[in-house]
Amino acid sequence: MKKQESIELDFEIDKLTNSVENVLSGDSFPTEISLLTKTELKNITKKSRWQFNWKNELLSPTREVYKLTITNNPNIIQGLVSLEVKTDHVFMHLIESAPFNIGENKVYLGVPANLVAFACKLSFQRGGEGYLSFIAKTKLIKHYENTLGAVNFSGQLMVITPQIALKLINKYFNE
Repeated sequence: MKKQESIELDFEIDKLTNSVENVLSGDSFPTEISLLTKTELKNITKKSRWQFNWKNELLSPTREVYKLTITNNPNIIQGLVSLEVKTDHVFMHLIESAPFNIGENKVYLGVPANLVAFACKLSFQRGGEGYLSFIAKTKLIKHYENTLGAVNFSGQLMVITPQIALKLINKYFNE
C-alpha cells in the first residue's frame, strides 16, 4: 500500500456556535457525530461536489472517518473529518463541510468548528490529553490561530493544546 501524504487543510471556521446554526433563521440545531459507513459513501463523491476522496480515507487502516449530522436527521451529512489516533495526540488528516455548507449560500454555520471540537474530545478519550494537530495551508495559519486558538508549532503544523481543546469541547458538548 502506498504511503499517504499529508494534505494542507484549508477549512474555514465561519463561526463558533454551540452546535450548527441555520444561516437564514439563526436557529441552532443539536448535532451528533458518528463513524461514516461504506454504504454512506455512495453519496459522497466528486460528482456530488465533495472535494476529497473520502473512500481513500475510509479504507486507510490507521484513520477513522466521522460524520456530523443534525440530531434526528441522520441521513443528511453536514460535514466529515478524518482522524488518526497517535500515541500522544490526534492528527486531523482531512476535514470538509458538505457542499451545501460552503460559500455564500451555505445552509449551516459552525460545521468545521464542531468537527474540530469532536477531534479534541476524541484526543482526551484516547489518551492524547486533548492535543490535536494538523497541517494548514500557509495563508490560513493566522485564521486558525485567531478563530480556534491553535498554535503554529513548526512550519505549517498547527497544534491545539489541552486548555484550548477544553474550551472547544465545552462549547460544543455539554458535558
